[in-house]
Amino acid sequence: MEIPHRVKQHLGLDDDRSFVILDEVNQFIWPGYDLRPIPGQQRDITYGFLPPRLFNQIRSGILEIILQKRGKIIPRD
Repeated sequence: MEIPHRVKQHLGLDDDRSFVILDEVNQFIWPGYDLRPIPGQQRDITYGFLPPRLFNQIRSGILEIILQKRGKIIPRD
Protein backbone atom coordinates (compact mmCIF):
# COMPACT_ATOMS: atom_id res chain seq x y z
CA MET A 1 0.00 0.00 0.00
CA GLU A 2 1.50 3.32 -1.04
CA ILE A 3 1.97 6.05 1.56
CA PRO A 4 0.42 9.25 0.18
CA HIS A 5 2.88 12.04 -0.63
CA ARG A 6 1.10 14.43 1.73
CA VAL A 7 1.53 12.00 4.64
CA LYS A 8 5.21 11.61 3.81
CA GLN A 9 5.62 15.39 3.87
CA HIS A 10 3.88 15.55 7.25
CA LEU A 11 6.26 12.91 8.63
CA GLY A 12 9.33 14.64 7.20
CA LEU A 13 10.19 11.83 4.77
CA ASP A 14 11.74 12.15 1.31
CA ASP A 15 9.80 12.70 -1.92
CA ASP A 16 10.37 9.18 -3.30
CA ARG A 17 7.43 6.78 -3.42
CA SER A 18 7.12 4.63 -0.26
CA PHE A 19 5.04 1.58 0.50
CA VAL A 20 3.85 -0.39 3.51
CA ILE A 21 4.34 -4.14 3.05
CA LEU A 22 1.10 -5.69 4.30
CA ASP A 23 1.97 -9.38 4.07
CA GLU A 24 5.03 -9.24 6.38
CA VAL A 25 4.86 -7.76 9.87
CA ASN A 26 7.67 -7.49 12.39
CA GLN A 27 6.81 -8.44 15.96
CA PHE A 28 9.00 -7.02 18.73
CA ILE A 29 8.88 -5.40 22.13
CA TRP A 30 8.88 -1.59 21.74
CA PRO A 31 11.34 -0.02 21.53
CA GLY A 32 13.30 -2.66 19.67
CA TYR A 33 17.06 -3.01 20.11
CA ASP A 34 17.67 -2.25 16.43
CA LEU A 35 15.80 1.09 16.25
CA ARG A 36 18.03 4.02 15.38
CA PRO A 37 17.56 7.77 15.90
CA ILE A 38 16.16 9.80 13.02
CA PRO A 39 19.05 11.35 11.03
CA GLY A 40 19.86 14.72 12.57
CA GLN A 41 18.08 13.89 15.85
CA GLN A 42 19.84 12.60 18.94
CA ARG A 43 17.12 10.63 20.68
CA ASP A 44 13.95 10.66 18.57
CA ILE A 45 13.19 7.31 16.90
CA THR A 46 9.64 8.08 15.72
CA TYR A 47 8.60 10.18 12.76
CA GLY A 48 5.08 10.75 14.09
CA PHE A 49 1.61 9.32 13.83
CA LEU A 50 -0.13 8.18 10.67
CA PRO A 51 -3.48 9.80 9.99
CA PRO A 52 -6.19 7.59 11.55
CA ARG A 53 -7.81 6.74 8.21
CA LEU A 54 -4.54 5.55 6.68
CA PHE A 55 -3.63 3.67 9.87
CA ASN A 56 -7.00 1.87 9.78
CA GLN A 57 -6.57 0.99 6.08
CA ILE A 58 -3.14 -0.50 6.80
CA ARG A 59 -4.43 -2.35 9.88
CA SER A 60 -7.42 -3.75 7.97
CA GLY A 61 -5.19 -4.87 5.10
CA ILE A 62 -2.78 -6.64 7.45
CA LEU A 63 -5.59 -8.35 9.38
CA GLU A 64 -7.25 -9.52 6.16
CA ILE A 65 -4.01 -11.04 4.89
CA ILE A 66 -3.29 -12.72 8.24
CA LEU A 67 -6.82 -14.14 8.47
CA GLN A 68 -6.41 -15.56 4.96
CA LYS A 69 -3.12 -17.12 6.14
CA ARG A 70 -1.23 -15.41 3.30
CA GLY A 71 1.09 -13.25 5.39
CA LYS A 72 3.78 -13.92 7.89
CA ILE A 73 4.69 -12.52 11.28
CA ILE A 74 8.43 -12.21 11.79
CA PRO A 75 9.69 -12.23 15.40
CA ARG A 76 12.49 -9.68 15.85
CA ASP A 77 13.35 -10.04 19.56
